[in-house]
Amino acid sequence: MSELTTAQPTGTPTWIDLGIPDLDRAMAFYGALFGWEFEVGPEETGRYTMCLLRGKPVAAIMPNLDPGATDFWWNLYFATDDCDATVAKAVDAGGSVLAGPMDVMDQGRMAIVRDTTGAQFGLWQAGAHLGSEIVNEPNSLLRNDLVTPQPGPARDFYAATFDYVLDDNPDMPGADFTFLRRPDGHEIGGIFGDPNAGKSRWTTLFQVADADEAARRAVEAGGTAAEPFDMVYGRLAVITDPFGAEFEVGSPKAS
Repeated sequence: MSELTTAQPTGTPTWIDLGIPDLDRAMAFYGALFGWEFEVGPEETGRYTMCLLRGKPVAAIMPNLDPGATDFWWNLYFATDDCDATVAKAVDAGGSVLAGPMDVMDQGRMAIVRDTTGAQFGLWQAGAHLGSEIVNEPNSLLRNDLVTPQPGPARDFYAATFDYVLDDNPDMPGADFTFLRRPDGHEIGGIFGDPNAGKSRWTTLFQVADADEAARRAVEAGGTAAEPFDMVYGRLAVITDPFGAEFEVGSPKAS
């Protein structure tokens, strides 16, 4: 188990949320897929709904604020101990601010930023809300990677914004993949250069006990799933929820 009781270091993926058109349908889908329970927020917070595993928040879903939206994705938030200072570094590196910095009641301070390749991400300075309190175990967040047709500018931007160390990946010699590491050496994700990517976007990978079983549950719950496949680090399946939001699930390879 990987339960967190303190805020993550700056530059670590710490929270994810998803805005969708139908909250009830989303709770039914993700509850069936991951076994999550839900704590629906009040109208004054836009019904921002906590997704709970063993009673602890692991993610959030909410009705999309744009009734005309047709593109949905899991939003990634990086931890920061100073939201305003990290926003300033992102802007200096060529990024743009889409929202904030702003206080979210007593929960924390946040901003939404767009990087130099067009990918969007959030920043979260923890207050009462730490972020995901369970990670790296089945039915919780495992990792995030940036998929982009512009890996060079992306590497420059994130290294400047979060002081990441950039490392090649010897396990995937045929891929343009760069590990992102915090200054203390901890790997937080990576940048995958894909010239065929239609846009730059941070991906979300949830750990599951069995990728094949999770793909089956996703289809039964009203989503779609590509055929699971083995790669160097495990067995993965690409899932699309009933609203078109795409994410991955991963489990260890079968022995």
